[in-house]
Amino acid sequence: MNRLELKYGNNPHQKPAHIAMKDGQELPLRVLNGKAGYINLLDALNGWQLVRELKAATGLPAATSFKHVSPTSAAVGQPLSETLKKVCFVDDVDGLDESPLACAYVRARGTDRMCSFGDFVALSDVCDVVTARCIKREVSDGVIAPGYEPEALEILSSKRNGNYTVIEIDPDYEPATLETKDVFGITFSQHRNNFTVDESLLANVVTTNKDLPAANKIDLLIGIITLKYTQSNSVCYAYQGQAIGVGAGQQSRIHCTRLAGDKADSWFLRQHPKVLGLQFKPDLGRATRDNVIDSYINHNEEDVCAVGIWENYFLTRPQPLTETEKREFLASQSGVSLASDAFFPFSDNIKRAVRSGVSYVVQPGGSIRDDAVIDSCNDHNIVMVCNGVRFFHH
Repeated sequence: MNRLELKYGNNPHQKPAHIAMKDGQELPLRVLNGKAGYINLLDALNGWQLVRELKAATGLPAATSFKHVSPTSAAVGQPLSETLKKVCFVDDVDGLDESPLACAYVRARGTDRMCSFGDFVALSDVCDVVTARCIKREVSDGVIAPGYEPEALEILSSKRNGNYTVIEIDPDYEPATLETKDVFGITFSQHRNNFTVDESLLANVVTTNKDLPAANKIDLLIGIITLKYTQSNSVCYAYQGQAIGVGAGQQSRIHCTRLAGDKADSWFLRQHPKVLGLQFKPDLGRATRDNVIDSYINHNEEDVCAVGIWENYFLTRPQPLTETEKREFLASQSGVSLASDAFFPFSDNIKRAVRSGVSYVVQPGGSIRDDAVIDSCNDHNIVMVCNGVRFFHH
């Protein structure tokens, strides 16, 4: 098959729509269930490239949650703590510890649960039953993987009343080095961004502190590869095997750093004892819980704790999470890695990153103010790598 009809283009009024291969070649993918849309396929193909590269760079199974052509998060298959299982609503899933792929998916889907709502999932490995069960319980548009265990495919095919999009991609497919796209009737061509990301990009440590442990190298690689498929400008905060904050498509670097930092802060605050201790009503849906937790963390008491409101969500009235408690909890975090797809033009980015526990930074370098950025890192004992490679993606 060298052509696949889609539901519609970017919007329902943009019909007809399809994907096709040039010169009569076969498509490297099959739709096993459901019917894919235009944006679904953009998310799927970008997501597949991300997880394939992440596994190649780290040797670990990888997953990503994509939404509107940028990853909400990406992660590798490292074990989940009991706290993370509770934060991600998977503490009741049997066999999770035995599936690194499922752990990667849970991390990726559970990082930014607000933005992951209605996502498209990409998996680096054949989807197993445990991973399929974790996917089934979330609101999602589809999944792409190099294969599916028979029972896993059955589970996924039953999702969304049988309309969940399940795509199988040929893991050996390699596209041509020249890629093109049309904009306003004009064809753009460029060499595909097939730059290999590996540990060699982390050799040029430019700060006084040069101690870069292996685990933090993995986090920096996660950050770089995530940004390679994120709409630019963008930065990515990563921690213990997963991206915890992605600031995509901002016009200024500091806005990327603030946006991603705020997301990273929310991810940490979901692990605050007060949040973990919230007693939700048993019939409250997962998406509603996410919204309530977000309001509890990021807004004032009246949103969820006030008399006449909290009864809608909780068994017992929660105590508010104060600004002082938030600041103290976030101040205790450290060891976070920050990657940037282009150079930091000002040291204000480092000062904001420090507030979210950043201890390691990777960026291309090349700004006329590199010295100021390096000095700021030295002031905070941060390890910074200048890799010399820009990773814009549009």
